[in-house]
Amino acid sequence: MSRLYRKRVSTYWWLGPWPYLRFILREASSVPVAWFVVVTLRQLRALAAGREAYAEFQQWMSQPPMVALNAVCFVFVLFHTITWFNLTPRAVVLRLRGQRVPDHLIAAPNYLGWVAASAAVAWLILRA
Repeated sequence: MSRLYRKRVSTYWWLGPWPYLRFILREASSVPVAWFVVVTLRQLRALAAGREAYAEFQQWMSQPPMVALNAVCFVFVLFHTITWFNLTPRAVVLRLRGQRVPDHLIAAPNYLGWVAASAAVAWLILRA
């Protein structure tokens, strides 16, 4: 039985063209997203446990290594969000009068919702 020729692929194939690196970074950004979920759940648990538990949580989160980790994770979560919103037109194909709706008109509501939600959270935080 003959064997098909398969070109060897480097372990570092993803460091080549930008689309490959972007793909790997987007997949890897799922870890920081999961981290934020865990932190949010721990925050809610501390909040439910009372003032002392929440004060301990805040002290833990204000330590320099945690601030640095959360800053890096925040950048990855932003990257994850932006790439997800930009992929929406590929997942949702809308047609209006037989014509495909342009990609930017499908992605735009995601960004508008993001801005609205961010403004609402900022308003809640800053009014106190």
